[in-house]
Amino acid sequence: MPMTYAHSAIPERDIPSACEPLLQHVLDTYASETNKVASVWSAFEDADLAFRPRARSSSVGDILKHQLLSERRFFGEFLESPEPASSDVVPDPLTTRSARERLVMLAQPRLAFLAAQPAGWWTTRVRFFDVERERAWIVWRRVLHTAHHRTQLTVYLRMLDRAVPPTYGPTADVRWDGADPTTTVAAAGRR
Repeated sequence: MPMTYAHSAIPERDIPSACEPLLQHVLDTYASETNKVASVWSAFEDADLAFRPRARSSSVGDILKHQLLSERRFFGEFLESPEPASSDVVPDPLTTRSARERLVMLAQPRLAFLAAQPAGWWTTRVRFFDVERERAWIVWRRVLHTAHHRTQLTVYLRMLDRAVPPTYGPTADVRWDGADPTTTVAAAGRR
């Protein structure tokens, strides 16, 4: 049985086709990562927005805001995609639902923007903070940055004694028939 999610913020049918077929996986991955973030954010309640495990840690609300703002910066400043003004990115008031809705609303036009880019665009080196990188590298760096903060929030969920939703497979809280997590030497040794 394949892994299925209770809800996909960006359904597969809404992912545009890349003009460069070899790069379709980038669009599919960005949409999938956005869905995973939305799923994790859905596990929080508005009362959790102020939660931080330690005084020097970011709060849940801080991480949601950072995700929205930093993704806007990556796409707008470094990839030159059309983006709203940074002052219009974080919803007011910030709730878990409003943050989730804004995340998806901002991701959908980015998918269309990425889909329209030819191969040469992806390999062009552009400024990235104080260095130059290929645009493809910047997109993958964005995905990794997103995964980092999503994982940070799954730890917060565990600390709040909340169920952690599946992102790449089953969790201690969510399992299904046919799931085959790699937790043994025998499973890792399969070909």
